[in-house]
Amino acid sequence: MTELSKQSERRDQVPLKILSLDDDQDFREFLEGILKDDGHEIHVVGTPQELFRSVEQSSPDVILLDIKMGVHSGEEVLSVIRQRWPKQCVIVVTGYPSLDSMRETFKQDVFDYIAKPFHIEDLRRVLYQATDTLGLGQRPMDRLRSILGRQIRLARTERGWTLRELSEVSSVSVSQLSSIERGTHLPSVESLLSISEALGSSPSAWFAAAGF
Repeated sequence: MTELSKQSERRDQVPLKILSLDDDQDFREFLEGILKDDGHEIHVVGTPQELFRSVEQSSPDVILLDIKMGVHSGEEVLSVIRQRWPKQCVIVVTGYPSLDSMRETFKQDVFDYIAKPFHIEDLRRVLYQATDTLGLGQRPMDRLRSILGRQIRLARTERGWTLRELSEVSSVSVSQLSSIERGTHLPSVESLLSISEALGSSPSAWFAAAGF
């Protein structure tokens, strides 16, 4: 990635509410300083109990979770998060990852895995991707538009259809489909049903992906 594209990505990054659990105080202070400078609201904690309380109180967009902690088990913390907050975005940040630990964490639906030591641009990239993919930091209606558009675009490209081909099958205009896929326009119920029927997809699955 060029320096220009890095700067552009950073400008486009939506400010997020980020909660980080790590047993290394120096790393917590480093992370807090960097992410605050990037415009995020960041809260760092050193124990699972602090993390659970913070999730209940603040509903963060992202949890940065250290798996390899001395006293506490990151895997157990992740399991509790998945039980209590199944749709919470979790990014694992840890040192000395093994293939086995990566497999186990991905089974619990983590968004991504960053190994320490890492360049801060790697974390920025993952946060940007999580924001773009999950509609983080947006109002519910904005998130719904964004994720519905993404789900429709994915379903269309999986079939290998162009916008025009989807338009012909669904009877929804190309311009309307384009604005829906870009997340700038929320489809009417009639249009949504026509699109989902044409794609052989379930609207309820699309709404679930948006957290509704």
